[in-house]
Amino acid sequence: MSDKTPLESFIAHKSDTGMQCGNYTIDIPELKEGEQYRFHFDATACVGCHCCEVACNEQNNNPADIKWRRVGEMESGSFPDTLQLFNSMSCNHCIDPECLRGCPTNSYIKLDNGIVFHDDDVCIGCQYCTWNCPYEVPVFNPDRGIVTKCHMCVDKLEVGQTPACVQACPAGAIEIEVVNVEKWLEEDMVKDGVAPHLPDVSITKPTTRYTLPELKDGEEIRVADEHILKPAHSELPLVFMTILTQISLGAFIALFFGQLLYWLGFDLPKPNLAMSIVAFLPAAIGLPLSALHLGRPIMAIMAMKNWRTSWLSREAIALGAFTGLATMVAGLHYLKYSGFGLILLEAITLFIGVYGIYAQSMIYRIKARPSWDRSSTTKRFFGSGYVGFLLMALILLISNGKDGATVLLAVTLLAGMAQMLIIFEEVMFYRHLDKGDKLYYQLNRTRILLQENFGSIKRFRVYSLIIFALVLPLLAILFLSSGLVGVAISTLTLATLGSLASEISGRYLFYRTVVPLGLAGNFFAGKQRG
Repeated sequence: MSDKTPLESFIAHKSDTGMQCGNYTIDIPELKEGEQYRFHFDATACVGCHCCEVACNEQNNNPADIKWRRVGEMESGSFPDTLQLFNSMSCNHCIDPECLRGCPTNSYIKLDNGIVFHDDDVCIGCQYCTWNCPYEVPVFNPDRGIVTKCHMCVDKLEVGQTPACVQACPAGAIEIEVVNVEKWLEEDMVKDGVAPHLPDVSITKPTTRYTLPELKDGEEIRVADEHILKPAHSELPLVFMTILTQISLGAFIALFFGQLLYWLGFDLPKPNLAMSIVAFLPAAIGLPLSALHLGRPIMAIMAMKNWRTSWLSREAIALGAFTGLATMVAGLHYLKYSGFGLILLEAITLFIGVYGIYAQSMIYRIKARPSWDRSSTTKRFFGSGYVGFLLMALILLISNGKDGATVLLAVTLLAGMAQMLIIFEEVMFYRHLDKGDKLYYQLNRTRILLQENFGSIKRFRVYSLIIFALVLPLLAILFLSSGLVGVAISTLTLATLGSLASEISGRYLFYRTVVPLGLAGNFFAGKQRG
């Protein structure tokens, strides 16, 4: 029995028969200034055998569901006049890689030869790059707790050998080339870098060159897996982390303005210790939960490293500072300090908290995920703060009776109405999708998920928001005006718990129904998320 691996046996067999899988050496000129390596894929030669996938996994010792190179399938026409089109794609080693810009730990490096290299040692497994990349190239490896990706077999290139995928392709459909970056951007990218159903090249400026078959005028290329629609990962740690930090901000807003109005002499109750604790506690619980999302939780502090370009780093820094400062505010309340210093500290804390939630929303405003990349994402994230208002109104009602609670409940009612309008705007957006929109395919699939896969949760989200954020707070105000403080407390408790459940269900839908850009016909994508 041969002790060779399947790949070695395959290459040896092709060598013996004179049909080599690919050239072992690269016959291309050395890189000059302004040049980099790139892949060339010839779709007219590819037979869809997936040998490139197998060779890549074999070379890099990856399990079967961790694919650095994938073969997508497309089709057109009707029997018997049909066309089947394949696209073998790994990393496009982009000129402006989104994975590099968004990575909070600077794990991505653009090498001098143009290869986008991933430094495994400093990766914390946050998987943000798997969202950012419009081609879904980076893959999370749960066994290692990190993201991994194609590096164009850089170790082979350095000794003049071709990557494993190039060597394994029996049809010679994959090659390594040198490209002049400036010429590619100015003249060739929109002509030779575009393939059917691939994302807009302007997002990352990919370098892969395509040779495509001649297509008939008006010929429609269909995605071979368009009938397959799977919900995205639930991201439960992030569901709770985002909701809890947003509730904290809402509660702190109520605390700050209550303290400010009291300091200015308005006839309102003074915010108390219990209210200051409620203002920071949800964030103090939520932030550690985000570490459960990481492949390497023990390295969570590294998420603050790339504050210059990564919104995730900015969020981690800002919300960490917000939680710490809010805890100091609670400490001053415990010491019964109520001077101008407290107002100043609360103002600084509030500013940082607002920036933190804004940064949190910008994590999701990425072109690779169309249903997230909308202004409504930012509005919804801030809108969830009304639950914090409800919580503070409840604490104020329990500790001080109805004094001041009615005012805060009125503000809460307005905030709940604002969130309801944001959700209504989302519903109308998906109801009137424009088929001419270049992102219609992804957005329509999100609509289908919302209506068919998660219809009951969507209905609960809408109706619960009406009941718990609007109807019950209004009833609580009426009960207070009638002197029924105990009934108002019970009503407000139910409204707070129900609104929390409503926001959690909404955020769950936010994660589950996103449909990313990516490789068309990606039947065998493998495990893109942990």
